[in-house]
Amino acid sequence: MPQERLPRLGKVTPQFFDEVIFPRLGARDDSVVVGPTHGVDFGAIAIGDRTVVLSTDPFFLAPSLGWERAAWFALHIVASDVAVSGIPPRFLAVDLNLPPEMEEQTLVTIWQTVHEEAERLGIAIVTGHTARYAGCNFPMVGGATVFGVGASEDLIDPRKASVGDSIIITKGPAVETTGLMSVQFPEFITERFGEATTQQAQSVFYQMSVIEDAAICAGVGGVTAMHDATECGIWGALFEIARASGKGLVVEKCSIVTQDAVMKTCEVFDIDPYKSISEGTLVATVKPDRAEDILTALDEKDIPASVVGKLTEPDTGVVVIDEHGRHPLEHPEIDPFWAKFEEYLGKQAASG
Repeated sequence: MPQERLPRLGKVTPQFFDEVIFPRLGARDDSVVVGPTHGVDFGAIAIGDRTVVLSTDPFFLAPSLGWERAAWFALHIVASDVAVSGIPPRFLAVDLNLPPEMEEQTLVTIWQTVHEEAERLGIAIVTGHTARYAGCNFPMVGGATVFGVGASEDLIDPRKASVGDSIIITKGPAVETTGLMSVQFPEFITERFGEATTQQAQSVFYQMSVIEDAAICAGVGGVTAMHDATECGIWGALFEIARASGKGLVVEKCSIVTQDAVMKTCEVFDIDPYKSISEGTLVATVKPDRAEDILTALDEKDIPASVVGKLTEPDTGVVVIDEHGRHPLEHPEIDPFWAKFEEYLGKQAASG
């Protein structure tokens, strides 16, 4: 029997995508200016002098987060992927395939939160589907697509990034890992580091969005690529942005901003923070002469960020400089978050 190539949990590997998904993309259409591409969170279609940007994700509702937090996060996951195009998210289509046990008041709470947050972000909900079905379970309760519409010149296409562009990272590693693990398993953090650290870790939850980060960077200008460090974290995002731009890159690990509560959370759960899921961490390449202006604008909104490296010639590969010296970076492929989340669900259940 051939070896199973799909991961047990999480996204398919880049190799599987290249071999199975990418060669089979339906009809060819020249209006598609950005199709499925490693390291690019969105697709884009040219319609006259306008560009339509879109992205699709699961509608992720984790009951343990509390319904308001869960609904906030579900919207931001998919809207963030459009924001990194430089064109703001504007329209939402959502399919809710709800578990039979979901109660009416729960759905009312979820939808009120989605409405209020979409209204705040300037996103109009234009179509969808809502029903309860047997076989549907939390947290994956459907899917959503967010659209943005803007001038063609506003589109930030990573393929146009240049050698010498500076690399900026906001918020540091493992933002999503910390936000989710601290809300789901607070007792383990408290036992190790105390209640104050647990509260700090839980406050990271609302950092799990790059909508504001991306809007600030695009507003300053000089941005050549933006990517949300989701599965496989910062290391995965750097590898993917190098592939998307067709360039090499070099980064200094010590230059990446970190948050104390994040690093302590990862220590508790024995997770490599740089390989683990980090929705809310923006990786951006920018023209060197605009980097300081972007950092200043982010700082004014209390978003920590730093310049960590630069794009290099394609044949130099992806290189990290750390305490062990200079060495090539490979895509992590397997995100450690999913296995650890499952492991600690078992520990939590066992402890009552």
